[in-house]
Amino acid sequence: MGIKREDTQQAKKPWTTKDAMKQVYKNNLWGGSESDFYSGVGSHDPEIVIPYVNTVESFLASFKIPLIVCDLGCGDFNVGMQLVDYVKRYIAVDIVPDLILRNKAHFKVENLEFHCLDIATENLPLGDCAIVRQVLQHLSNAEVQRIIDKLYQYKYVILSEHIPEGDFIPNIDIISGQGIRLKKHSGIDLMAPPFGFKVKGHKELLSVQSQDNKGVIITTLYILS
Repeated sequence: MGIKREDTQQAKKPWTTKDAMKQVYKNNLWGGSESDFYSGVGSHDPEIVIPYVNTVESFLASFKIPLIVCDLGCGDFNVGMQLVDYVKRYIAVDIVPDLILRNKAHFKVENLEFHCLDIATENLPLGDCAIVRQVLQHLSNAEVQRIIDKLYQYKYVILSEHIPEGDFIPNIDIISGQGIRLKKHSGIDLMAPPFGFKVKGHKELLSVQSQDNKGVIITTLYILS
């Protein structure tokens, strides 16, 4: 009588957004050197970063009682580190474990904390204002929707997205990873289908030309309560 062999080969785990982002940093797909993490020109080009920091700094400084800010997708923290002085507490989140460990070692401020979280699948930290800077543009519509559903817990959301200039088709779906919708002549618009983000008010805070003149980076303030 033959002996039935059990297949001991484990099924391959599905490729996740965390896997994709770990690969981005491991292979320097957004540039930089192999010796450190680098979140791309959008986090380092002075023509993009300085106007952004000035704009968000002005908003945060306008409150008599400083806000608790949750930076959802903090990256290498080259931008966030310039905002910490203007808030009560700054909670910086990213999906890549080694990146968070690196940030903890590099940036030590009393009102600053780092957490490794998948903002699409895990609970978000509590706070007054969420900063989501050029994050959703890398994610599938399904993940964007899951994040949107959690953003309603904040009073304010400051969202930055790289979109085409002029008219474009909003929210064409992509696979989460390194790329964005720009190649499809699309970009994230939370107010448009399929998302329909429900807010009390919103206004554009800043528009900056991208480094390669392909599209613009729009920063929008959403008021939720």
